[in-house]
Amino acid sequence: MSEHRESSKIPVKVIDLISDTVTKPDIHMRQAMFEAEVGDDGYREDPTVNLLENKSSTIFGKEAALFLPSGVMGNLVAMMAHMTDQRGCEVLVGDKSHILLWEQSGAAQFAGLQMREVRNLPDGSLDMTELREKFRPSNPLDYESYTSLVCIENTHNYLGGVVIPLEWLDQLGKFVKEKNVPLHMDGARVFNAAVHLGVPVSRITEHCDSVTFCLSKGLGAPIGAVLVGKKMFIERCRRIRKSLGGSMRQCGIVAAAGVYALDNCVERLAVDHWHAKKIGHAIHQMASPDVSVNLEKIDTNIIIIKLNNSAIKSADLYNMLLKVDNEGDDNLHKVNLTSVRISYLYEGCVRLVLHKNISEEDVDMAIEKIKYVIEKISLFN
Repeated sequence: MSEHRESSKIPVKVIDLISDTVTKPDIHMRQAMFEAEVGDDGYREDPTVNLLENKSSTIFGKEAALFLPSGVMGNLVAMMAHMTDQRGCEVLVGDKSHILLWEQSGAAQFAGLQMREVRNLPDGSLDMTELREKFRPSNPLDYESYTSLVCIENTHNYLGGVVIPLEWLDQLGKFVKEKNVPLHMDGARVFNAAVHLGVPVSRITEHCDSVTFCLSKGLGAPIGAVLVGKKMFIERCRRIRKSLGGSMRQCGIVAAAGVYALDNCVERLAVDHWHAKKIGHAIHQMASPDVSVNLEKIDTNIIIIKLNNSAIKSADLYNMLLKVDNEGDDNLHKVNLTSVRISYLYEGCVRLVLHKNISEEDVDMAIEKIKYVIEKISLFN
């Protein structure tokens, strides 16, 4: 969210809903970073990093934790650490998962791991029938790759921030235990899931052998992710982090933002959820045949907007929301000077993400601009 001036010197309001990664630390978080006690984390001597890791492992009910530069690195390190014997193993992942679609096949590039897709259901879970069919145990004939890990995602980004049901997580936990295979959760936004369900995050992740969560999304920190798991597992992860160039030095400066976020920014995620529902309801109430949302799937801070008219492309909606127009009648003047930034998901579908830098006033202005654009789209027909 920012303000700038066009060449005409008329102020334009930019409401940035492209992602919750665009958040900037507030004055209190910046103060915590300024005052952070630091040391060399390469020698495990940064007290603020140690505090963040201890706090994280306690919150998740795990033995240990590791601070990393990003969630992508956290997922990669976890997959590599779970591969304890040889390359060429197989990881079962959702066909719409972030690990599969948006992490450059890091498991294949750097770990020699093959990712095998299992169908994601609309609630973010995996199709258990397909999971059972695609699970491959170690084969004494040496013909097949075998399953070394199962990965899930909660909340699920591609499916609109939906929260995986606890009942299914219990079912999956029982399955992987029977198969004696570890379970990893890409929990980039797992605190959103906890707030939505009204349960401790440790309840959501109790069956997981490892979890990566991001500090730099809804929690509002500028940098970083944390990986949690058993002590021996985290020790392996620490060595792998070093080999990937992820070991940092006086990084307590950024770890302090993570500590502040865990202490102060979790419960307020409910505000982002409310803002998302408010925008979703406004779109739904327009009953446009061309633009729609599924209110039942707005669990957290992400809104998926579907375009139901093939004549209207995702780029059209993106550009119309972004466009600033000084022409028009006085009643639309404020709307025309509002620019809403969204993200392209795939053709016929765009994404809006609410976050801590979006105020109630911003939400109302975004709604007016979205409604104005939808009305203009209806005139195309």
